[in-house]
Amino acid sequence: MVTSGGDAPGMNSAIRAIARLSFLKGFEVLGFERGWEGLITDTFRQLTPRSVSGILQLGGTILHTSRCPEFREKEGIAKTVKTLAQNNIEGLIVIGGNGSFSGALDLSKETDTLMMGVPASIDNDVFGTDETIGFDTAVNTAVTEIDKIRDTAISHERTFIIEVMGRKRGFLALTIGLTVGAEIILVPEVKYEKEKVFETIKGNAAKGKNSSIIVAAEGIGDARELAKEIEKNAGSEVRISTLGYVQRGGSPTARSRLLASMFANKAVELLSEGRGNRIVGLQGNEIISIELEKSCKTEKPLDLKLLSLAEKLAT
Repeated sequence: MVTSGGDAPGMNSAIRAIARLSFLKGFEVLGFERGWEGLITDTFRQLTPRSVSGILQLGGTILHTSRCPEFREKEGIAKTVKTLAQNNIEGLIVIGGNGSFSGALDLSKETDTLMMGVPASIDNDVFGTDETIGFDTAVNTAVTEIDKIRDTAISHERTFIIEVMGRKRGFLALTIGLTVGAEIILVPEVKYEKEKVFETIKGNAAKGKNSSIIVAAEGIGDARELAKEIEKNAGSEVRISTLGYVQRGGSPTARSRLLASMFANKAVELLSEGRGNRIVGLQGNEIISIELEKSCKTEKPLDLKLLSLAEKLAT
């Protein structure tokens, strides 16, 4: 197995579950280190039920992860294929998000090793699963911090722009914004109108609501410029708080650990049946799998009904 791309709380839970379930099937398990780099350099550790003890509750990934531009080159892919062959790797479980799965798809075209994707990403933007490992943890981490910021916003009668992760997608911002009762939620998928933002803040003030929380995905633009324009056009003092990498860390919630265990179980079962080049996921209350290529080439839609609900609740 390999953990690739950005880390997400619950990756260690998945590593533990995969290692132990694979052992019960009679498989030997190797954990390649530092993402695709470990496959290029043939750097791995053998994982046993005992070697993964005590990691269930840990954030991050014991296998480490890194960005690996070399993997995107033909030479990098060739080195990876060689590593898989010389270690007799029959199935490779990739724990990560969209970028990781795209890499697995490229690799699947050059090797007979079966690829299996286990979605772990705080962005929650993987097509084929309602939720990714780590998303619930990231949301809860942000909610805890924003609840504290709300106290200060009310005390000082200020508007706070809370910038959360999400360069291209707004799943995190939308869920966080809805669950903290944000007055305004800004996501990359929906082009926002500045005048509407100003009017919302002024309208709230007219109703006696002199503080506001704006949850904004980092991909919506320059939060500092927006803050200046709000102060100029809405008459509200504005502060900016960027949550940043705190959203990636911390002990995974029970929900993230549960998903990790269930996804791992499905992934190991599929590989034991000789089925691969798929990703596992949650749809409704069922753990399912879909083709890796379909997941990589299909964009997961943002539920705009939730955005509408958040606006109604912020009245």
